[in-house]
Amino acid sequence: MQLEEHGDAPAFLVAAAPVLEADEPRHNLMYGICSTLVDAPDVYREAHLWTIAADGGVVGAALRTPPFNLLVARPLDDTALAFFASELHEQGVELPGVSGAVPEVDMFADAWAQLGGARRRVRMRQGVYAARTVEVPTGVPGAPRPATTDDRRLLVDWLHAFQQEALGEHAPHIELEQMVDRRLAARTGGLAVWEDDAEPVSMCGFGGRTPHGIRIGPVYTPRELRRRGYAGALTAHVTKQQLESGHDYCFLYTDLANSTSNRIYVNVGYERVCDSLDYVFENQLLGSDPKGSDPGGV
Repeated sequence: MQLEEHGDAPAFLVAAAPVLEADEPRHNLMYGICSTLVDAPDVYREAHLWTIAADGGVVGAALRTPPFNLLVARPLDDTALAFFASELHEQGVELPGVSGAVPEVDMFADAWAQLGGARRRVRMRQGVYAARTVEVPTGVPGAPRPATTDDRRLLVDWLHAFQQEALGEHAPHIELEQMVDRRLAARTGGLAVWEDDAEPVSMCGFGGRTPHGIRIGPVYTPRELRRRGYAGALTAHVTKQQLESGHDYCFLYTDLANSTSNRIYVNVGYERVCDSLDYVFENQLLGSDPKGSDPGGV
């Protein structure tokens, strides 16, 4: 087998196409990160993009945008990720953790543990969902609208709250103000709010293109405004807009520990594609804060 590191996202996507195109919904996060690398390369201070080849064909793919976890794709050869782990280990690469769908995330984590004795801990279990049709709930008070620059401060505050609640104190250090500014100005992404009685009560983002789809999220409603249907209605509205604009799919991730959010998305038309895990390699962190998986160019 051979390992190749690519200099930019377009070159990586061409090389990795046999792996990624085999299951686009499963690889929506990897596609989303690559679309961000193309559209807004200044978001990441560095990026590493690898493919693994065997007998002249690419059988594996992975990427990392430090300080976030390594992200692995489903290999076409079950030995590819063990080979990849061995190559990184020989190069002296240190990793805070690995993220990916099951079982490929375990393929890499098992191999990495055998090489360096790293203890792994599950930071989050997630569900990967896809929708090709959507049913917008009725009877929810209020209406959706695009977010504007007038909403900027509120959106940043909500995203801080979302990050603390959903990801905890060890959340990746995303520049939230830059993220909001980027989304408000984007042509291929954006933010929407649900407004009730002239007051914003929920938010939903979209962005991170895939060949035939787009990623939805983050979705956030303040605690005191929950259980009124706002998040489900807004997510369904944004999903409907994106599907009607020409995307074949919309994708989103959920925390599997949050049964309410998982139920909400299923109720509007999302179907679970697979499960995903964020692992932390604890003995390599030496007391530093572990970083989670990149949320995909949010």
